[in-house]
Amino acid sequence: MFLGIVTIEIFIPHSNSLKAKRSVMNGLKERLRKLNASVAEVDGQDLWQRATLGVAMVANEPGFLEEAVQRVREIVEREYRAQVVAFDWDVSPVQES
Repeated sequence: MFLGIVTIEIFIPHSNSLKAKRSVMNGLKERLRKLNASVAEVDGQDLWQRATLGVAMVANEPGFLEEAVQRVREIVEREYRAQVVAFDWDVSPVQES
């Protein structure tokens, strides 16, 4: 079993309130969840224009996760209201006990 973890730092230049930011973030999270991924805003919750998303996925093959990470990147970069500041990812085997 393999675990894929993605961390995405996002800048939302036209957001002027937490409500405006939430609109962008909720849309992104919904689209990412359609990939059967767990998604959470993990940093910047109190900032109007910045956010960090954490995305986690599990699969039986690392190649599947690498493709899924690319789909995650495409979805986030297609969001015209947000700019990707940083995109980090890792796919690693899960040690069974």
